[in-house]
Amino acid sequence: MFFRLLRPILVLLVAALAQPSFDALAQAIGHGSSQLIADQTKVIQDLTTRTDGLEKKLNDPGQDDAGLVDIRLQMEDISRAALNSALAFRQRLTDINNRIEVLGPAPAQGQPPEPEIVSSERSALTSEKAQINAVVASAQNLSIRVNGLIDKIATMRSALFRNVITKQYELTDALSPQAFSDAHDQFSGLYKAVSSWLSFAFKFKFQAVLVATLMALALAAVLLIGGRRFFGRIFEADPSIEEPSYLSRLSVAFWSTLLPTVALGAFFASAVFFFNYYNVLRGDIGTFLNALLTVIAMVFCVNRLTNAALEPRLPNWRLIPVATGPARWLAGLTTAMAIVLGLNYFFSVVNEKMGSPLSLTIARGFVATIIIGVILILMSLIRPFRAKDGSWRPWPAWLRFLAIGLGLFTIAAALLGYIGLALFVSFQVVVTGTILITAYIGFLSARAIGEEGGFADTSAGRWLSANSSYEDTALDQLGLVVSIAINVMIVLVFLPLILLMWGFQPGDIEAWAYKLATGVQVGSVTISFLGILTGIVVFIIGYFLTRWFQGWLDGSVMARGKVDAGVRNSIRLGVGYAGVALAGLVGISAAGIDLSNLALVAGALSLGIGFGLQNVVSNFVSGLILLAERPFKVGDWIVAGDTSGTVKKISVRATEIETFQRQSVILPNSNLINNAVGNWTHRNKLGRVDIKVGVAYGTDIKRVHAILSNIARAHPMVLKNPEPFVLFANFGAAALEFEIRVFVADIMNGSIVQNDIRFAIFDIFEDEHIEIPSTPRAVIETKKHEAWPIDDDKIEAEFAERQRLEAEAAAEAARLAKLKRKGRKPDPS
Repeated sequence: MFFRLLRPILVLLVAALAQPSFDALAQAIGHGSSQLIADQTKVIQDLTTRTDGLEKKLNDPGQDDAGLVDIRLQMEDISRAALNSALAFRQRLTDINNRIEVLGPAPAQGQPPEPEIVSSERSALTSEKAQINAVVASAQNLSIRVNGLIDKIATMRSALFRNVITKQYELTDALSPQAFSDAHDQFSGLYKAVSSWLSFAFKFKFQAVLVATLMALALAAVLLIGGRRFFGRIFEADPSIEEPSYLSRLSVAFWSTLLPTVALGAFFASAVFFFNYYNVLRGDIGTFLNALLTVIAMVFCVNRLTNAALEPRLPNWRLIPVATGPARWLAGLTTAMAIVLGLNYFFSVVNEKMGSPLSLTIARGFVATIIIGVILILMSLIRPFRAKDGSWRPWPAWLRFLAIGLGLFTIAAALLGYIGLALFVSFQVVVTGTILITAYIGFLSARAIGEEGGFADTSAGRWLSANSSYEDTALDQLGLVVSIAINVMIVLVFLPLILLMWGFQPGDIEAWAYKLATGVQVGSVTISFLGILTGIVVFIIGYFLTRWFQGWLDGSVMARGKVDAGVRNSIRLGVGYAGVALAGLVGISAAGIDLSNLALVAGALSLGIGFGLQNVVSNFVSGLILLAERPFKVGDWIVAGDTSGTVKKISVRATEIETFQRQSVILPNSNLINNAVGNWTHRNKLGRVDIKVGVAYGTDIKRVHAILSNIARAHPMVLKNPEPFVLFANFGAAALEFEIRVFVADIMNGSIVQNDIRFAIFDIFEDEHIEIPSTPRAVIETKKHEAWPIDDDKIEAEFAERQRLEAEAAAEAARLAKLKRKGRKPDPS
């Protein structure tokens, strides 16, 4: 009760002392919040206006697929802007909620009223919060509306694609004489448009045309000459090589297709760019030129791929083991199919731009699909393989039936009036097939390069081996990196191309790339591949910085400061663990992962870690304790149970000890913490060495004591302080036992001192006739072998005598046996 009465008094006191500052702060906050509310309200109104305009465009029945994709991209921008507008109030809402919590709840009825300044501030904060919530609600509603329109666009695009594929046309008008007349009129119009543009360009833009053409040709020359100079061995087959390796054939086929196609595409793109830059192209001519250059690039790519895979001129470089004649036929038919499809695409652009009748479009598609279907059937009927007996063998059954099926399907679809479906299938067979085959060859080439010794067999590998110090292991690792890079390049290049060929628009790929970069929502978790990549890069940078700092600290700072090796090792390990942990935390934060979620996961797994990883955690903690307390350090001589040796390395899990037999023993850190460990060099290397010796009873022990003391003091490694000491240790069973105790500056030299003193004792005792008794040992008699005889006549006589006796014994035994069989005659009496 006392505290409840004291609270209003304290509030009044603080308000009276700081009322001007409270008022000023409230005005400043209110002004800033009001401006923010006004700005975001204006933003949301503008976004709503844009959404209304895009929705009107969306309801236009003439919208095509590209227009729908453009509308969807703008809708996604509006949705992100609306969400950002709502997020702009996050900090202010947090401040308001915290302030309201500090003010506490309003007093209930019957309780003393709160000060007016407190109630007015609570009212102002509540009103401001309501205004912010209204703006946030508007932004959320707009985002929901935009998402609904995006879903509608997806539905419309799907319906539009189905309509194009499944629409059936009447072929009577397309095959009528009127179609030929329409075609003649279209060619006449195209000729007039191109001729008028050419006359205009040469009369008024000749200099610009000349400059643009020369610049494009210069760029093409640089690409071609430079490409052949640097990559000539990669994409050009060498006729002098009789048996090229499979990797060489794969590389030539892949790069001889990709590099020239990219160079030609760069040349065409630069030419169009310079023509547009100098305002040479007219609207319709620019459309025609873009379509024509696209067709030329497609036909060139298909021709390069078929010639690279089949190599009609160089049979030994052929990827597919077909005969030379069928290889020429296959290359020609494939190129013809690409030309037919390319011309169909070019004339479709011309038809659309010049507003040609529908019958002409149907006729063009009908003729193109029929020709492509026939070419597919002809390709399936070719017998490309020649057996050893000279007979020709066809394609494998599955490939032959697939080609025949696609050809018949295309022809049947065209004859039934499904021109859109027939064109779609024909286009995918030619273009998508070319892309997939090129990508597959690239994957095979990357896999061959990544195999052990594969990169060393390439031209680049041989050049590196001859002009650098790379060993075979380094070349294999470099080949693995090159293999991964080629695979990534193939995915990044060919996957978008395949998506474009299957009807997706560049806007679709752009939207997917943006989602992959910013984050993919999986349930309540957002996975950002760009964030993950950023986190990995940040961690790698932090890791290498840590290693560099470790090396600099150890080699430049502590080495110059003559810091002990054990202290240097502990500091280096501590800095390394701290740096890697810090790099990991920074990398996780850069990846956009909330560390609080990791804390929850760690808390959930703590029980399992406690039981399943008990020993690991125990060793880890013990390692940290060893590094912190330093009961021993690297270079110390320790004794842990039955293990005695020098400490070589201390890690967080185990400690490496090298015994004096050069055996490395890995001891878990928990054993070193929980058990007794002896350290001979803990604070210093000073140590005592003991040498035991015994003399016979009856020897002058004082004289022996003096001799042993002189021997100990005479050794150069024995310290004078502490002074050596000779102990009369015991009356033994067979000897009077003495013990020499000496101190050395380095206990690691103890074995040397013991060895030298024992030699000295033995020599002096022998000179002084002092007996060192030994324990009696049991005498073991060994059986003496008979001497090897040297009289050969005696041996022969003894052997003959043994044979005679054995023969007499055998004869006597036979006689007795015979008598036993006859038996005795009865006595006649």
